Amino acid sequence: MADTDRTETDARGQLFDQLDDVRAGMLGVEGSGQHMQPMTHYFDRDTGELWFITSTDTDLVRAVGQGSTAHFCVQSTSQDYYACLSGPIHQSQDEAKLDEIWTAVAAAFFEDGREDKKICLLHMPLREAAIWSSPGNPLMFGFEVLRANMGDGTADAGTHKVINFAAAA
Repeated sequence: MADTDRTETDARGQLFDQLDDVRAGMLGVEGSGQHMQPMTHYFDRDTGELWFITSTDTDLVRAVGQGSTAHFCVQSTSQDYYACLSGPIHQSQDEAKLDEIWTAVAAAFFEDGREDKKICLLHMPLREAAIWSSPGNPLMFGFEVLRANMGDGTADAGTHKVINFAAAA
């Protein structure tokens, strides 16, 4: 396996781990003119797809319409890790998927629970992800800044990688 392939595999694995660990991010629909909004995501590691449960009467669902492009951004609270994912997003009627990801937390947002007629499932297959990560801690970051200011090059801010999921398909 070439170094670039290994790096891509490592970055993809790290992203998937973060999506499993982080419970919410910011979702926005391209060209809608709306601000991104906090949403809980459900990540399917096997297919590389994000799912969201929302209500049919939200601005988000109106912006998605029958299909659009969305961006979903996550940030780890335990380490310096940031990711912005993009891909097509559309409404889905996949009852089996909804049953699979339905939780008591989701139920709390719908008057009639799982039977509520306003439940809307959004499906977002990943097309691309940009990630930024720093393996160090705040002390190491401070050291990098100090080292750079002492004239020894520039600070090592970590890794930036773009993952193209369409190329892997």
